[in-house]
Amino acid sequence: MSSSLAELAEVHAELRAMVREILAKSGSEAVNGEVDWGLIARSGAVGLEVQAEFDGADATFGEVALVLQEIGRTASRTRYATVAALGVGALNLLESRPERDRLLCDTAAGYAAPIVVLGGETLGESTFRIDQNADGYQLSGHASFVLDASAADSYLVPAREADGNLVVVNIDPRAAGLTVTEQEVLDATRNFGSVTASCVVVGPESVWRVRDDASNALTRLCDRAAVAVACDSLGLSEAMLEATVDYVGVREQFGRRIGSFQAVKHACADMLVQVTIARSLVAAAVRALTQDTSDASVAAAMAKSYACSAAVDIAGKAMQLHGGMGYTWESGIHVYLKRATLNRSLFGSPAAHRTRLAQRYFQES
Repeated sequence: MSSSLAELAEVHAELRAMVREILAKSGSEAVNGEVDWGLIARSGAVGLEVQAEFDGADATFGEVALVLQEIGRTASRTRYATVAALGVGALNLLESRPERDRLLCDTAAGYAAPIVVLGGETLGESTFRIDQNADGYQLSGHASFVLDASAADSYLVPAREADGNLVVVNIDPRAAGLTVTEQEVLDATRNFGSVTASCVVVGPESVWRVRDDASNALTRLCDRAAVAVACDSLGLSEAMLEATVDYVGVREQFGRRIGSFQAVKHACADMLVQVTIARSLVAAAVRALTQDTSDASVAAAMAKSYACSAAVDIAGKAMQLHGGMGYTWESGIHVYLKRATLNRSLFGSPAAHRTRLAQRYFQES
């Protein structure tokens, strides 16, 4: 058991090193950099969670989470989370069929970028409905703040049938009746859009069924989205803590390094405690999702609510401890603070997830 854990730790260390090298080659160590999608695709990072039979690495969500954390550390602009964490995650929930299998292979190779139409304000609810009539299927619905909506070459739309059953509809962004409108947010490192389907005609070959428990599929997908954002927030929290400790260790005031002041020491210690707790909660949530345990939703809610809330506090303290330099455009701290603030509300606010936890524990008691 110890040898297998050591081997896993070695694999994870190599994966982190590879991702950091990719981000560096992409120019993403400069804050708000654009990641070269070709480099990520050729590295195999997109297909980490894809089965070997579909040309993937046959890894788990645990490895995808490591990549998400490293991307958060550099506050990089990339569609990796929507494609690798959500797109591949959604495809893995579906029954095998030629169209789905082909898309999975193309996604692993980096040739396709399927975007799951999951509203950033949603918390386990589907806003799309698909109806069947004599002419076939028609899709209708609306979702706001869909991550990377404009970068899609195909959409995976979770929709409810008339009987409430969940299906995933694969549609072309250019389909008649489908409207995509970009939505501006304060965070310049991400792209969002609203997606509206008005009686979009869908062929039966584009309506894909969930493989196992269809009633729980959307919850599992939303949990993945929440934990993916928590991983990003953990990464940026670690980066802000490291940058702050480095800065206070060299910045002098009144003839002393400011890191020697008790108030600064306490602030850095508080940041370290928050990062440590967030790291533990995120690790537990990733493990629960990887193993598909019964308490995965609880672990996801705990990680999302704490890690994303703590990230805002940590980035805010980092800005304060950098003094006047922290408020300048050149420092880049404002990029992390904006990203952390958006993460806090994306796919469920801390209050919403804590409400879920309270309701669950109330029901159990």
